[in-house]
Amino acid sequence: MNDELDFVIDSAKEAMDKAILHLEKQLLNIRAGKATPAMLGSVRVDYYGSQTPLNQVANVNTPDARTLTIQPFEKSMIQAIEKGIMQANLGFNPMNNGDSVIINVPPLTEERRRELAKQAKAEAEDAKIGVRNDRKNANQEIKKLDISEDLQKSAEAEIQELTDTYIDKIDKILAVKEKEIMTV
Repeated sequence: MNDELDFVIDSAKEAMDKAILHLEKQLLNIRAGKATPAMLGSVRVDYYGSQTPLNQVANVNTPDARTLTIQPFEKSMIQAIEKGIMQANLGFNPMNNGDSVIINVPPLTEERRRELAKQAKAEAEDAKIGVRNDRKNANQEIKKLDISEDLQKSAEAEIQELTDTYIDKIDKILAVKEKEIMTV
């Protein structure tokens, strides 16, 4: 095929890959009942006047499926870490034992599980919209190229095939996440 055309198709594929990566990142923030360090990914802590991600001032571990322990690198950070967790509004109640901060992750209610599943669906839908926009942009770029109609049609078909593949990937990722959320 044509180099410009290959570039347009590769660009569309790259953009669609980014939509998938973004979806996976967003789904990590939706908790599924099991405690994971990723749950605290959005927590920022006041570290000597600057807002710093929690994982840069402490180690976050999961000793069991219902508990998160946060071991600060400096003992003086315990108060700031507790405050950061409360401000992140994650619904956790941090407790400290003088050395570390402990969070008991409450089990999810059926209603909360449904809400989280809806949230996951919304994230997947956003990713699908992103993929479709990438398809639209690629098709517009193809139309701008100085190529034969047959080449244009086959390129658009290839872009549509890519789109369908990525939409399927999104559906599979969502199915796995929904199963994880709804499993008690």
